[in-house]
Amino acid sequence: MTEANFVDYVRLNLKSGNGGKGSVHLHREKFITKGGPDGGNGGRGGHIIVRANPNLWTLYSFKFSRHFAAGHGGDGSKNRSSGAQGNDVYIDVPLGTVVKNLNTETVICEMVEPNQEFILLEGGKGGLGNWNFKSSTNQTPRYAQPGIPGQELEIILELKVLADVGLVGFPNAGKSTLLSVMTAAKPKIADYEFTTLKPNLGIVPYRDFQSFVMADIPGIIEGAAEGKGLGHYFLRHIERNSVLLFMIPADTHDVRKAFDILMGELRTYNPELIDKDYVVVVSKSDLLDDELKTEYQQEMEKNFGETSHCMISSVDQSGLTALKDMLWKKLNSPSD
Repeated sequence: MTEANFVDYVRLNLKSGNGGKGSVHLHREKFITKGGPDGGNGGRGGHIIVRANPNLWTLYSFKFSRHFAAGHGGDGSKNRSSGAQGNDVYIDVPLGTVVKNLNTETVICEMVEPNQEFILLEGGKGGLGNWNFKSSTNQTPRYAQPGIPGQELEIILELKVLADVGLVGFPNAGKSTLLSVMTAAKPKIADYEFTTLKPNLGIVPYRDFQSFVMADIPGIIEGAAEGKGLGHYFLRHIERNSVLLFMIPADTHDVRKAFDILMGELRTYNPELIDKDYVVVVSKSDLLDDELKTEYQQEMEKNFGETSHCMISSVDQSGLTALKDMLWKKLNSPSD
């Protein structure tokens, strides 16, 4: 998927269908001149329903289609015949989509289960026909209810990428390169900051035909949680990842400080993010000689322990097997 085709934020205008009118009709046929009221009820207006589609990965389908209107209910007719129900409109969205009210910015629902459905707007109820109003004192009512109008709503669809592993790091830390080496994804790679402006997904093959999904998130800078850089536009994608893979390049002067800055931005944006399992890797280790690698290993063990760090190089592909094993173990370890 090209970067231009990845859409993760759209605004939509929705309108449910109007209810049909009830019928005012008096029964007439041969030999029955005064058959009484038999006007049927109006049909219900169509609903607007959001549905989680596991085959979708982006909100691109809404790039050129922002207005959705359900069908109106049919009017009632004679012989107590009810009007047809209005056609419901289904809005298919990827897993991980959050639906918000545009005006209040409150969350309406979150689509996290395959084929999950939620009625965003109910269609208007159909009006009652005149046969519902007959009584001993009014045997031929000549009135019926109009249908109830549909509702309108403006919403925001916000996609939070669902992935097993999310790559977290400063710009130009080698995240896209790692994704291109470990998966079949073809992200844009260049030697300048913010090469990645949209998340990229790739499937990492593992032993015995198993696999897991890895997401390349645009680089974080200090102040991202307050909206600096790309800010909230990409931090939300980290929320849906099971394991976070912190990538710190080998030319960083203080690995621990860099990690603390990254973790601090996550904590400021959403304190729950710091409770996720994580792995810290020193990328671009091909730039180090053996002596520096030993020093880095000792520093990493001191700061992060033996089971949550490793050193890798996407260029010579060293350490990638160990990294896969570590991530697989994290993903499949029993939760507390």
